[in-house]
Formats: sequence, structure tokens, C-alpha cells
Amino acid sequence: MIPREILKKIRHIQIRTSHKVDELLAGNWHSAFKGRGIEFEEVRPYQIGDDVRAIDWNVTARSNQPFVKLFREERELAVHLLVDLSGSQNLGTTTQTKRELIAELGALLAMSAIKNNDKVGLTLFTDGIEKSIPARKGSRHVLRLIRELLYCEPISTGTNVKQALEHLNRVSKRRTVVFLISDFQDSSFEQVLKVASRKHDIIPVVVADPREYEMPNVGLVRLQDEETGAVITLDTSSKKNREQFANLYKQQAESRDHMFRRLRLQPIHLETGSDIVDPLRKYFHQRENRS
Repeated sequence: MIPREILKKIRHIQIRTSHKVDELLAGNWHSAFKGRGIEFEEVRPYQIGDDVRAIDWNVTARSNQPFVKLFREERELAVHLLVDLSGSQNLGTTTQTKRELIAELGALLAMSAIKNNDKVGLTLFTDGIEKSIPARKGSRHVLRLIRELLYCEPISTGTNVKQALEHLNRVSKRRTVVFLISDFQDSSFEQVLKVASRKHDIIPVVVADPREYEMPNVGLVRLQDEETGAVITLDTSSKKNREQFANLYKQQAESRDHMFRRLRLQPIHLETGSDIVDPLRKYFHQRENRS
């Protein structure tokens, strides 16, 4: 039995994102994701103007008259949310933490997929696989995904994107639209991401908090790495220290985004306390124009 307060929070995020689903589905989702291909439907006699490449030579040989194959778009998608729940997702210095942003984003994507009659699954990872839920349809399934996004208590605090992608490649046999949602505070996963992107449609979603790249002047502060537990003391009254702090984040972000460009992946960038629908809508629109 799910406690009443948890059900209340799940319903709250469901209601909060429901109108955003309608915004996102105003032609964007269907146009951006056109299905995983075409499948054979039937044959019919050849007509003048038909593409000769569509001729079914086996049926033609048996019937002594030309027949062509007809195909239809296979519309149904398999969508998977590959979500980082490492300790760094607990950071939040605006109106929400990165974990809360991820939960809202995951709910929005899952509800959009289900409303478009697509299946959606979920894998939660740290430096191990915390939970994996196969892709299914239905509103009850979406509520379960939202519950896990909000309340799954990860065993570990580290990040291992490589292991998460290897798990995806093992369990997802068909081509899948994968939203890889993380702050990407990890390294050494480029090769496995390259392999996964050949098999699946990978969409990196980078979540960030303003405090990760902009430190205010508040004197001496103790900073703790949520993933390793390491603690440092930083004198934020020093302009040089603040600039070094910002430059370190900038270098890491540029390295990450350069990797995405090498792999021809277009990331979506989201920030705590900011709107998430507009960046998604813009991404889907750009994706539609590329197809």
C-alpha cells in the first residue's frame, strides 16, 4: 500500500505536468518521432506509375502477373528513460533540486509517450543499476514511473554512465528512443555511448543548477561532493577563486558537449527553476526539420 502523502505528491506532479503534455504534444512529439520504420502490409497488382523496386518477385512469378508490396509506417515507439540518481542530483539552490527537475521531466516525457500510444520504460542508475522497469503502456504504469522517479532511494551515490548504457544495450533488443538524463559528472563512457547510439536513438538531457557554475561572494564556505563525500573550504570573497570555480565547470561542460558533437548527438540543456517545455519544444522542432 502506497502511503497517502506519497500518492498526494504523485498526483500533484501528474496534475502539474498534464497541461505541459498538451503543450508538448501540439504536433511536436508525433512529428519529431516518426516511429521505428515501416512494415509490410500486403501485396496488390502492379499499376502504371508504381515503383518497380516495390515489385514482389516471388508473388509475380507464381501468378504470372506483376504484384507490388505495400508498406505502412510502424508508428508505435519504444521510449526509455535512462535516469541518473547519483548524489549530485540532490543539489538545488533555486526553487527545486536537480532530482525534482528530473522527476518533473520524466513525468512529462512518460505522459507524452503514453498519450501518443507509445510504450515507455525506466532505468534508474548511480554507479550501479538501481531499478529497471520494462516499457509498457497505460496511466497506471506512468504513475508507477513517477513514484520511482520521486521516491526511489538509491543504494549508492556515485555515477557510472558507461554501466547504465551497457545495461540498456543488453535489455533493449529493438531500436528505442532513449532519454539519457544526467548531469554527466562522469567520464570514460564515450565509446559505449557511441555503440549505443548506433543501435538506439539517444537524446542526452543535461540537467544543471546555477550554483554549479556561479559562486556568489559569501566568504568562506564548505563544499561537499555529494558523490564522494569529499569536503573543501572555498574563500568566495576571492574573485580569482570564483573565476576558477566558473572556469572549471565551463571546461567540463565544453568537453562534454564536444563529445556529443563528435557522436552527432544533440543534447537538451535544462536548469533547475527554469521552464522545461520550451527547450523540449525547440528540440523537437529542430529534430523535425532535420528529418
